[in-house]
Amino acid sequence: MQKLNSSDEISILEHDLDELKKSNIIVDDYYNTSTILRTRLERLLKERELRRSLKSYNEDVHSNGAIDSNIVDAQIITSKTETLPTEEELVNGVAANKVVRNGCERQDRRHSKQRLLVVANRLPVSAVRKGEACWQLEVSVGGLVSALLGITEFETRWVGWAGVNVPDEIGRKSLTESLAAKRCIPVFLDEDLVHLYYNGYCNNILWPLFHYLGLPHEDWLATICSFQSQFDAYKKANQMFADVVKEHYQEGDIVWCHDYHLMFLPKCLKEQNSNIKVGWFLHTPFPSSEIHRTMPSRSELLTAVLAADLVGFHTYDYARHFVSACTRILGLEGTPDGVEDQGRLTRVAAFPIGIDSDRFLRALQLPQVKNYIKEFEERFGGRKVMLGVDRLDMIKGIPQKLLAFEKFLEENPNWHDKVVLLQIAVPTRTDVPEYQKLTCQVHEIVGRINGRFGTLTTVPIHHLDRSLDFHALCALYAITDVALVTSLRDGMNLVSYEFVACQASKKGVLILSEFAGAAQSLGAGAILVNPWNVTEVAAAISYALNMPPDEREKRHNHNFMHVTTHTSQAWAETFVSELNDTVVEAQLRTTQIPPVLQTEHAHDRYLRSNNRLLILGFNATLTEPVNAPDKRVDQFKDRELKLHPELEEPLKRLCNDPKTTVVVLSGSHRSVLDKNFDDYNIWLAAEHGVFLRTANKKWIQNLPENIHMDWVESVKHVFEYFTERTPRSYFELRETSLVWNYKYADIEFGRLQAKDMLQHLWTGPISNASVEVVQGGRSVEVRANGVTKGAAISGILGQIIHDKDMKTPIDYVLCVGHFLPKDEDICTFFEPELPSAPTPTQSSIGSPTNGFSSSHSEERTRTKKHSVSTSFDSDNGWSISGGNVTMDSTNKGSSVLDLQGDNYFSCAVGRKQSTARYSLGSSADVVALLKKLAAD
Repeated sequence: MQKLNSSDEISILEHDLDELKKSNIIVDDYYNTSTILRTRLERLLKERELRRSLKSYNEDVHSNGAIDSNIVDAQIITSKTETLPTEEELVNGVAANKVVRNGCERQDRRHSKQRLLVVANRLPVSAVRKGEACWQLEVSVGGLVSALLGITEFETRWVGWAGVNVPDEIGRKSLTESLAAKRCIPVFLDEDLVHLYYNGYCNNILWPLFHYLGLPHEDWLATICSFQSQFDAYKKANQMFADVVKEHYQEGDIVWCHDYHLMFLPKCLKEQNSNIKVGWFLHTPFPSSEIHRTMPSRSELLTAVLAADLVGFHTYDYARHFVSACTRILGLEGTPDGVEDQGRLTRVAAFPIGIDSDRFLRALQLPQVKNYIKEFEERFGGRKVMLGVDRLDMIKGIPQKLLAFEKFLEENPNWHDKVVLLQIAVPTRTDVPEYQKLTCQVHEIVGRINGRFGTLTTVPIHHLDRSLDFHALCALYAITDVALVTSLRDGMNLVSYEFVACQASKKGVLILSEFAGAAQSLGAGAILVNPWNVTEVAAAISYALNMPPDEREKRHNHNFMHVTTHTSQAWAETFVSELNDTVVEAQLRTTQIPPVLQTEHAHDRYLRSNNRLLILGFNATLTEPVNAPDKRVDQFKDRELKLHPELEEPLKRLCNDPKTTVVVLSGSHRSVLDKNFDDYNIWLAAEHGVFLRTANKKWIQNLPENIHMDWVESVKHVFEYFTERTPRSYFELRETSLVWNYKYADIEFGRLQAKDMLQHLWTGPISNASVEVVQGGRSVEVRANGVTKGAAISGILGQIIHDKDMKTPIDYVLCVGHFLPKDEDICTFFEPELPSAPTPTQSSIGSPTNGFSSSHSEERTRTKKHSVSTSFDSDNGWSISGGNVTMDSTNKGSSVLDLQGDNYFSCAVGRKQSTARYSLGSSADVVALLKKLAAD
């Protein structure tokens, strides 16, 4: 894009935006569209163009000395969120236009940028103590550091460990002050914690597992014995990072957590402040679910990461493995956008990191690099140069690379004096026995190959156990004919990117392992190999050395375009922009999520009432928690629903309270409820209220009209068939419904079987039957039409009023349960509704549209008093007809319900999307609530 002059800057930028609005890509009106995802790509691309234009303009002005650089940074290169656009602007995608106008119209004052808190295990600087209060800081160079240095639209702060133990207060204070000049904030970890957290759990548990290495067999017993202490240290260290972030956090900051060292950090941050924008990025591979499930702390780690708003990986494969692990281990719903847990979506996406390619291109023009290039060309003149640059690590596949090169030399004797392999192996973790063994193994292979194929003047392999300085490395990249990357498992491997960036003139060939993350990005231009197949790699070496020049050039040009376009700066900008968008989407999505019940308010209204009705679900509401993370249960016994042991006494006190009526309304069979509540003075409604057990413990039918059950046998045959073909699934035969449950089966296979089952049902047994199909989280239920909890409550109320001989209306209702959406009609049953007629003469409690008095004909509200009018009879004051409470025209004014809006509490348990007024997290919250009500 052309550079902009100050005189025509606004007109050109606005013209570009106008063209974008008119383009056919965006179907909706640019300013009025409500679909974020539809415009996100176009908006990001346009914002990037605008940023580059402004950056070019900034460089122009700065080079001419027209404007002070600090003023330019503050006034022109501004963040798209510097003035915090509204949600509507973010949704409509007009933030970029707003930024341009702000940057151009307000050049007379500085703008504050949105802050980005980057949290990593290590700071981008290393600290060396030179005195009691004196420190020497050395800036580290790495992919993440260079990526974030290129971001100008955010004010970046680093939070991390400085790599040194500082036990004294003077040292901590002086180091904090020294690091502040580098925009770094230290986390102080003591030696014991670092040993257990970093050397123990991170390096001995997580790192091998994520790279498919497993644990060393000889150290297995020692590892499992110390696992819990290492895991506790890991959680403690993550909490310490969270405490430091909390101390420096300002409203509106973005917190970006990095790598496997900080998997617990998103959870710790969200527990401190649920409004923090949190992203988490993994720089290593994420293993398949079958590998991850072998870890004892598997569920806790996944749950902690899911607290983040956005979870990022280098490749789609890693993202897919993460979603699969959450689905198979946690039982959550995997979607194309991420992982959904009862309405809350954690976005999961791939963000391939890049390098600062300009840094390498500039380095090739430096005199010292040119001198190195000349020296190396003279040294290896006449021979093809192959290059490997790796850490001396098990995952890098150095032994496999050497064996493949040996195989190539065996099969191609004509190349013995014409090719040389330069292997740079940077030592790491030299104190670990496994790494020491690897070093000895590599040296042995190198010595053998050089002994077999070397001469007095030349050797085929030049092996270095040390790192090279940046200029020498760039020179090596530039003179290399074939780069050989044989990682057994690698997060991305930026060596391949660096090689491509330095090959503008040489146009060398890249041989790349298919197990390196870079294979997803550079695979089209590279030769992909399986490093375990030595013969295949040897053949790839031969093909690369003999490749025609035109093919070499095509392959190089493809990869060079990718490397120079997908830079580290673009990676960081894309992730942060995606995180901002994700938070906005989440805010829009959560507008329909009910708030958490304030138990104090519910308790206060309970004490002020005189006639209370408590309607409680059973499964996942009053039952023992069986799905706790990592809890192993007997699956056969787990099918038997049991009342939570802590509820026995509180529930008995509530049932024996003369002012309180307790109803357990469940989809379970009568026998299940009898078994759990036989000793309670409680009302039981089984199979969604079709069967009702009265106070004298007799079951009566509360069937809807015109119910038909002739479909049961045919549906039973289908359920039996799918139970046989789906391991660990089972079905329950009830009197008015059948339920097929696959919560113990493989979650993905179970869902596929459920879809297949529905096709069998709709095309056969229930095609013309009067039934409804209700899909739960891991179940399929077929029930008769009209069988819902809301439809049954009318008859239940009538029977309660008759049997208890109620003289006063019900003035407090608490309805709590883990009800499926089909049965949430009970939550809205007691809500005030507009009547269908101004003054009805006869109505039923079960009719939500006309069951309330005409006093609410003016407006619908949850806070005003409403009543269901009925008539008295000579015995108990109420008229019961057909199981319903009805009103007689001669006795208007009497009421079954005298319910203030503040005295009605409907609560969804464990469901974040619900029509209920409030929500409770789990059965443990229900226990706490009922204990509180029973205490008075």
